[in-house]
Amino acid sequence: MKKVAVILSGCGVYDGAEIHEAVLCLLHLARNGARYQCFAPDQSQHHVIDHRTGEESGERRNVLTEAARIARGDIQPLSELNADDFDALLLPGGFGAAKNLCNFAFEGDACDVNHEVLAACRAFAKARKPAGYCCIAPVLMPRVYPAGVKGTIGTDAAVAEAFAAMGGEHIGCAVTDVVEDAHYQVISTPAYMLAQNITEADTGIGKLVKRLLEM
Repeated sequence: MKKVAVILSGCGVYDGAEIHEAVLCLLHLARNGARYQCFAPDQSQHHVIDHRTGEESGERRNVLTEAARIARGDIQPLSELNADDFDALLLPGGFGAAKNLCNFAFEGDACDVNHEVLAACRAFAKARKPAGYCCIAPVLMPRVYPAGVKGTIGTDAAVAEAFAAMGGEHIGCAVTDVVEDAHYQVISTPAYMLAQNITEADTGIGKLVKRLLEM
């Protein structure tokens, strides 16, 4: 049975992991006969957004504590992730990927990646173990893999330009499809970068997870 490490970035589309994407990732892993373990950085969120209004709430929340809501409490600090224990890596999207796992949301192509996130992702890349990135999470890929890595965030021109400026090769992609870089064993899908509803997100994520486990 394949075992997959899943990195979450909190809980909630505007300041953490996109909940639909995270749950779909876990559901498709289970349906395809894989086991998974969720991880998240033990750190403060960049900020907390009131998801009813879209405004900052002024609260302070912890990424690991919030991500535990999605994982039903079965989650470990990212510092404990050992790539040797897993067959593959999977990162759902949500603004938390661009705010908590890195600061792409604020710095664009000049962004820095959280050191624990970068170390974990690079460990899978170095071991040539497959990895999947959903939604906005692929902006991490040019920091993880050598120049020229192929990936997608869908069709957003500004993000695609930033992806290219960071050294990646962006490939436009429909919401229901995936982009695979066979050389680096990494696959990506637009998910809610393009999805208008949960069924559209489900199709692309389902393809990504199935192919991830085949790789």
